[in-house]
Amino acid sequence: MSVIAVTGATGYIGGRLVPLLLERGHQVRVFSRNEERLRDVPWRAQVEVVIGTLEDPEAVAELCAGADVVYYLVHSMSNTKNFKQAEEDGARNMLRAVTKAQVGQLVYLSGLHPEGELSDHLSSRVSVGQILGSGSVPLLTLQAGLVIGSGSASFEMIRHLSDVLPVMPAPRWVLNKVQPIAVRDALHYLARCAELPHGVQGTYDIGGPNAYSYAQLMRSYASEAGLRQPWVIALPLLTPRLASHWVNLVTPLPHTLAGALVDSLQHDCVMRNWDIDELIERPAGGLTDYPRAVALALEKIRSDSVETNWATSHPVTAPADPLPSDPDWAGHRVYLDQRTARTTASAERLFAVVGRIGGEAGYFTFPLLWKARGLMDKLAGGVGIRRGRRQRESLALGDVVDWWRVEALEPGQLLRLRAEMRVPGNAWLEFQLSPEENGQTRLTQRAIFFPRGLSGRLYWWSVYPFHGLIFSSMLRSIVSQAEASKN
Repeated sequence: MSVIAVTGATGYIGGRLVPLLLERGHQVRVFSRNEERLRDVPWRAQVEVVIGTLEDPEAVAELCAGADVVYYLVHSMSNTKNFKQAEEDGARNMLRAVTKAQVGQLVYLSGLHPEGELSDHLSSRVSVGQILGSGSVPLLTLQAGLVIGSGSASFEMIRHLSDVLPVMPAPRWVLNKVQPIAVRDALHYLARCAELPHGVQGTYDIGGPNAYSYAQLMRSYASEAGLRQPWVIALPLLTPRLASHWVNLVTPLPHTLAGALVDSLQHDCVMRNWDIDELIERPAGGLTDYPRAVALALEKIRSDSVETNWATSHPVTAPADPLPSDPDWAGHRVYLDQRTARTTASAERLFAVVGRIGGEAGYFTFPLLWKARGLMDKLAGGVGIRRGRRQRESLALGDVVDWWRVEALEPGQLLRLRAEMRVPGNAWLEFQLSPEENGQTRLTQRAIFFPRGLSGRLYWWSVYPFHGLIFSSMLRSIVSQAEASKN
């Protein structure tokens, strides 16, 4: 049994790799900036958690102390001016920590890329790999292209682009070749890296058995999903910048992530060799081809068993402080819409209804108004309401619900959602449930807004006339559904 440290454990890949390593008998230590984000993951009790960020050398040193293998699965998908510098600084902190701890093996997941000029995000990945490999600790780098699995950003981009229009104007990069890999195969290679003799060094491409154009990926997806195949028209006038806006508008991906993915598709990204076969055997049964990977992802979505998704691991705003408790509101300018209902339905039944909010279930009332508000947010460069949710019937701390994120969750008692839409301030939607002495249950619904400047105040009063209509109807609908479920 090895001691394995994992960065990016709350990410799409890391969140699936950790339980796989545990199943294989390893002792796992994970790195997270917020321990609460791991509270509801099934494997929380089986791992050691180190709190910190890659910018904190002491925390990184604590993560690496005594580790046999360290996985570096972190990559920023922001478009901030200093993201490359921040990534390089984090890599240097990691290099110092693994060197001091005399770690036996460092494993880094990078991206497939061509030779020559690269996008900012691909060049940043290359730079991080060069930094990690410049020390005495052996670095094993795996380079993957599009990862196809339920909830992956690449899969969701393909899915929504294919679902939207039968005729699709697209940029020229839809004709470029890419070599996707099923998430199960990427995890196979990553997990096996922990079981190689220490001291393995080198860069290895990993991918599925075949390469495709992006247009072929969309058509193949449509075929597996039972949709009419889209007619994709490559237009040279669609620049990467315009294409990223188009992807942001049509898919659930926020503009920053859409831009990063579009930039990475400007050139062919295919495997240059199969040297990985000499190091790690292929998965039992062989590599998963793209149509099969799509079918598996769709089945996971239909069965409501998506383990991790891009939205949960990709905050679109800087981490925000949680909502202060009511007594701490003194000194804040707060706008509050609070409504209360009492019902004979139990707290458990009420919470079961409340917990289905968003995604396919919607918001219990006036669906067209919610969709219109989501479209407005999208046009403003926000996330809109198309991110959906990881699972239809259950929530966990940190989960995404359309333009909300689950900030507080106490089953049967409390659900608080923090808004990630583009608004001039901080907004929350909260549901509190409490039993009363007469056997009834009290449901308190609160919309809370901390405005930012004059624009925040004007925003609140511009939407306030709709609150009486929307929130009162929402409350009645929740109670009605909970009471109906008793029968």
